[in-house]
Amino acid sequence: MAGKIRIGIDVGGTFTDAIALDNDTYEIIGRKKVHTTHQAKEGVTKGVIDILNLLLKDIGRDAGDVVFIAHGTTQATNALLEGDVADIGVVGMGKGIGTAKIKADTDVGEIALEDGKSIKTSYRFLNTEKGLEREHVEQVLEEFRREGKYVIVASEAFSVDDPSNERKVSRIAADHDMISTASHELSKLYGLKARTKTAVINASILPKMMQTASMTEQAVKDARIKAPLMIMRSDGGVMQVGEVKKRPILTVLSGPAAGVAGALMYEKISDGIFLEVGGTSTDISAIQNGKVITKYSKIGGHNTYVSSLDIHTVGIGGGSMVRYKNRSVIDTGPRSSHIAGLEYACFADPGKLKGAKVVSVSTPRDRTCDFLALEGRDKTRYAVTLTCAANFLGLVEEGDYAKGNEESVKTVFGILEEEFQKPAGDLAWDIVNIAAGKVIPAVEEFIKEYSLSRNYLVLTGGGGGAGAVVPAVAKKMGLKYRIAENAPVIATIGAALAMVRETVERTVINPSREDILAIRREAEAGAIRLGASPSTIEVTVDIDAAKNTVTAVAIGATDLSAKASVGERLGPGQLKEKVIKAFDQYDGIKGELVFDSGILYAFHLTAQKPSRIPFMKRKIDMICVIDSSGVIRFHGENADYLELIKGDMEKLEEALEEHMKFDESGRTSPEIYLLISGKLADLSGLDSPEQILSLADLELKGLKEEEPYLAIMKKR
Repeated sequence: MAGKIRIGIDVGGTFTDAIALDNDTYEIIGRKKVHTTHQAKEGVTKGVIDILNLLLKDIGRDAGDVVFIAHGTTQATNALLEGDVADIGVVGMGKGIGTAKIKADTDVGEIALEDGKSIKTSYRFLNTEKGLEREHVEQVLEEFRREGKYVIVASEAFSVDDPSNERKVSRIAADHDMISTASHELSKLYGLKARTKTAVINASILPKMMQTASMTEQAVKDARIKAPLMIMRSDGGVMQVGEVKKRPILTVLSGPAAGVAGALMYEKISDGIFLEVGGTSTDISAIQNGKVITKYSKIGGHNTYVSSLDIHTVGIGGGSMVRYKNRSVIDTGPRSSHIAGLEYACFADPGKLKGAKVVSVSTPRDRTCDFLALEGRDKTRYAVTLTCAANFLGLVEEGDYAKGNEESVKTVFGILEEEFQKPAGDLAWDIVNIAAGKVIPAVEEFIKEYSLSRNYLVLTGGGGGAGAVVPAVAKKMGLKYRIAENAPVIATIGAALAMVRETVERTVINPSREDILAIRREAEAGAIRLGASPSTIEVTVDIDAAKNTVTAVAIGATDLSAKASVGERLGPGQLKEKVIKAFDQYDGIKGELVFDSGILYAFHLTAQKPSRIPFMKRKIDMICVIDSSGVIRFHGENADYLELIKGDMEKLEEALEEHMKFDESGRTSPEIYLLISGKLADLSGLDSPEQILSLADLELKGLKEEEPYLAIMKKR
């Protein structure tokens, strides 16, 4: 009997990919690729419809077998890049002596986008000192309508505390067939200017995204698939399509996010840098303790309150072309061969390269005519690319998507060696080193910014061009690397396996226990609303005393697939081997299992590493938590651990006090993690012992009185 399946769809600039996974084993049971339908009347949605029908037919399954379907989309990004945006009417609101400042913050003017495009706004202000009258709102809306503006933003000072006026404006706008965004729907922070700008950018793409989302949703319904359509978010999670119609701005980095989601769940990355390499560019992101790193995104150079993956994009890809002058390689990238309309020379028919000559070519986007190509006897031209050089140097492994034709590769570099009067290997390294030199600074920046340890850092490559870029970068940096299994479709896999994620961030001065719990519950409720199963949700709370913010991030699996990660469950012995291998750069490493919940396992590791004093070695003492699928969820040197039971709250409090740091800046709470059953509760973002103990008490509620848990603490 056929089992249930999960479907992931990735809409790219050139191709739309779809993949079907077995819901129990996550084995790939089918994949399809079609050209992205930019020119169709239905837009890219037609490609989604086509590929969905083709995939189900190809694998011989019907709609009733589909329990999860999600896709990454570039629609929001493309709308902003191409200026396909609506003009906006902004309704600013406020009262009191600060109205001048409120007007300045909510009247955001024209918001510049790429290539001279912009979002145009008109502004009206309503003083809410005596309340908000419907007739005043309707008058403003009528003025906007006469100006041709049918999309509205409602933004009021302190609406994060009382959103009633923003909601009222939205309701009245809906009554008049106008669509709207209320600023409190996108952020719970007080920063009025950034919140208003975020709302305006969101509103500007609402008409386009509502249309696309509705058509895609209808396509899924027409295919008789009952599972709700999920859309990738910029932060690596997913949300139901209904939410996209309200908050499309959350999907701006949806495409790259799908790749990272695939790396996290399919490749089981603990600590590393993920490089998704396409034909033109490489998207680089960081993963720490099995979690993707996020930050506020900039859109068109504007600061927003949209949480997204911290992604650096570099103009180097597998198809990057080579520039040359006077028989010397002078650059690699950023132009790729598809821009020039040329095939990679390393994939060409070897026979057509016989007798080929070196020629200079240009691209439609460049005035220069110094891109390196070969012209065959039949006048067909082939681009010399980064992939060609990587193949010649043996950096691309057998069976890799980027593996070229060996005879063609030898022919290409034989011709170049004769033309350039330089050893072919030196030429290939010139090409590769220039490319790697552009990627390495972004990787180094992540390592520095997030204090990632080179000792166990792994570069993981995804995308069709990974084999051409990642090995060279790792070699030059002296780091470990691996190419993801099914690298060319890792983003599609990521869409199929993505988790639901919701972030709530509020401005709260000296937050009380009740404040923290309320924000935590709000994030949890948001994740459930987006489609997460309540039993799978984990919530992390972070308090930034300097910014007076409390942030809660809730992550959970969808209702129909409550799995922690991909793959088989490993036993304690296998997990011990994985942990020791992860830190095998240390001498004499030994590991002891100190806690086993059946889902999460804690190991105490000891080892030695070279000291700064010559011929001396320093002892390493480390705690490592790994889950049953082999993902390291936490590791820390000089961390203490204590096994407790639910009723030992006084012992937890004593241990907390022992690990407090006291210096001239005052008292600093330790990093603290609670290993409770199948969950690792991270309480390190909390500021005071009272806050930590309150949240610890909440996390422990599900335990029986004598059931053990592990507390891990480390002085900051």
